[in-house]
Amino acid sequence: MKPRIILDSSKFALTIDRLCHQLIEQHQDFSQSCIIGVQPRGIFLAERIHSRLQAILRKKDINYGKLDITLYRDDFRQKGKPMTTNETDIKFPLEDKNVILVDDVLYTGRTIRAALDAMLDFGRPKDVELLVLIDRRLQRHLPIQAKYVGKVIDSITTEKVKVEWKETDGQDKVWIVSENNE
Repeated sequence: MKPRIILDSSKFALTIDRLCHQLIEQHQDFSQSCIIGVQPRGIFLAERIHSRLQAILRKKDINYGKLDITLYRDDFRQKGKPMTTNETDIKFPLEDKNVILVDDVLYTGRTIRAALDAMLDFGRPKDVELLVLIDRRLQRHLPIQAKYVGKVIDSITTEKVKVEWKETDGQDKVWIVSENNE
């Protein structure tokens, strides 16, 4: 199957803006809320959302952090090779905060389950909401749903969603590729 683009750079930017406005509608000035990006790829979306919110609201003190989930994954010891950890950078307590957990693609739900476990090491939030760029809704292993979704797609197991970021890949784009076309 030929790779196909599901979000080009202009739709990508519109999607980010829409997600930001949905967050503002719910969280107003973010004084009781924070944004946590899930390592490794969720931080690109979280940083973009955080930066855009600061520009829209003209507010520089929106709490933002990065969360590494490597040691909390249920497949941590099953990959056959040593997993490398990423940086966790949360400089504020999560106690009684409204947390917006951010990842690029929601697929089976296992990454988010690990993120919820890891997050509890930093306090018990008042509320946790999930924001994802792409929701692959047909392959969920756990009952996890995102509140804020950039785009919902239906894809088969042999397809992979590839998110490209301007910061690392030179462009903003989301593709669906067949595993044997990578």
